[in-house]
Amino acid sequence: MRNALLALALLLLPGIVSGITIEVVRMYQPLSLHGTDGAGDDEQLEEVLQASVMSRPMAVSGAIPEDLVNAVAEPYKIQSNSPAYAVPEANLIVLCRLGLTTEMRDERLVVRFDLSNFTIPKEIDLSSRQVLRLAITAVRKTLEHYYSQIEEDLEWQVVITGTNEGTASLRDLSARYTIGE
Repeated sequence: MRNALLALALLLLPGIVSGITIEVVRMYQPLSLHGTDGAGDDEQLEEVLQASVMSRPMAVSGAIPEDLVNAVAEPYKIQSNSPAYAVPEANLIVLCRLGLTTEMRDERLVVRFDLSNFTIPKEIDLSSRQVLRLAITAVRKTLEHYYSQIEEDLEWQVVITGTNEGTASLRDLSARYTIGE
């Protein structure tokens, strides 16, 4: 009898594990174009940069919208057919060690960008403000695309933490937004 129960449990285990919802979404990430001849632009600064906010599909599970936004900070290697392009990481959030956390608070999504460990590698020709604006734009575009598919509004805000004397002025990028109005 015991062996029969164990066998039944093992048969049911894949069904329990597969109960996790996985959704393919359009993810936007702030990508460095270093190592290429390409250029993007920062729509808010209206200047040409060797970086851009670009989309890609990604399978996401977990809490929406928190894990959806957290996925913006996932590592990303741009695939290439050229052996001359050997850049192992393109996501500016990862490259610049920009912290990103999310939480729902009073029915509002709070997106925190932590600058405590923030540093721009020498091969990245961008300012701190440009990197942070690209990261915020990636979050905004990800949320806008996701919420355009459903009839639900989302209130969210950006909070800048971990600033120091050199980055304190970046706190002015903190803001509140509503998607779906």
